[in-house]
Amino acid sequence: MKKRTSAARLARQLGIPKGRGLEAVVKARLIAAIFQEVERRGFTHAELAVRSGLPRSAVTGILSGSLQEVTIDRVLRLLEAAGLEADIRVRRAA
Repeated sequence: MKKRTSAARLARQLGIPKGRGLEAVVKARLIAAIFQEVERRGFTHAELAVRSGLPRSAVTGILSGSLQEVTIDRVLRLLEAAGLEADIRVRRAA
């Protein structure tokens, strides 16, 4: 069973603000879902690039795990291109 890292824990470990930790965790979870769907459906990076309107090199970089300069909007474009949707839950901080 995979252990999920919380945004707060990641932020502490990396010495970054909690918001940046949350952004990294959200991106990683979305990219993991995209990767699984791409594998399941047999999409090539080139096909996903055409469907998303992103350069193939960007698609390859994102799906290989590089989070440098990866924006949420690009990840969401890939999510949609892979035929997925995301739901976001917001709650009051404890």
